[in-house]
Amino acid sequence: MRIMDFSEMWPKLRDAEFTTFRLTRRDRDWALGEQVQIVYRPRSKDRRPLCLANIYGKRSTTFKSVTEEEAIADGFSSSLEMWQWLQKAHPGIAMSTPLNKLYLRRLK
Repeated sequence: MRIMDFSEMWPKLRDAEFTTFRLTRRDRDWALGEQVQIVYRPRSKDRRPLCLANIYGKRSTTFKSVTEEEAIADGFSSSLEMWQWLQKAHPGIAMSTPLNKLYLRRLK
């Protein structure tokens, strides 16, 4: 089971269902039906497993297609704030970089 890491304790992580945007992976992209372990800050001494989740939906997109509503639902105050966070987390990212919008459902 793979780890899906979060560096911020987003309010959405307490919900039974939530979405997240992830860059497409070069090794093995996220798959429908895949179970993942949601972990807060996996590479720090503050590491905290939060729950298990199932990926029940996946939509390929780019940042250019992310709506203001989607950015807010993802935990940001605006799409501009989301873009700034993505640029900080992934230097050199372009607005046309492929993203996955993943739909997750808590299992435990």
